[in-house]
Amino acid sequence: MSLKPKSKNQSKEMLAINKELQDEIEQNWLSAEEEGELSVDIYQDENNVYVTSTVAGVKPENLEISVNNDLLTIRGFRQHGREIDQREYFLQECFWGRFSRSIILPVEVATDRISAELEDGVLTIILPKLKRSRNIPIKIK
Repeated sequence: MSLKPKSKNQSKEMLAINKELQDEIEQNWLSAEEEGELSVDIYQDENNVYVTSTVAGVKPENLEISVNNDLLTIRGFRQHGREIDQREYFLQECFWGRFSRSIILPVEVATDRISAELEDGVLTIILPKLKRSRNIPIKIK
């Protein structure tokens, strides 16, 4: 069995398909910027849920926090102060670039009262709990 194209047109078609596939891989896989996942602590007290994370080196304008129903999303960007050639590193453990984290909230929160603070490289998001009665009596007609 021969894998040779039957005609010159088939050969050109195969080359074109191969080029398209290669371009697709380079665009969507190889050139895609790696995104880090943010580490978080989540805890609560009687009135609030707290989400904390270390975001050292991230400017407030490079952070985005949003809530959609019960999903809290934190996105950001940590920029290195200078360009360093990869060949110059002895060890590279710090993450630079885009990061994000989405968290399903454990309780209902008052989205209109959520606040966030950034102090000494620690982000704290304060999510006030919704006060709802757990036991709702139902009258029988």
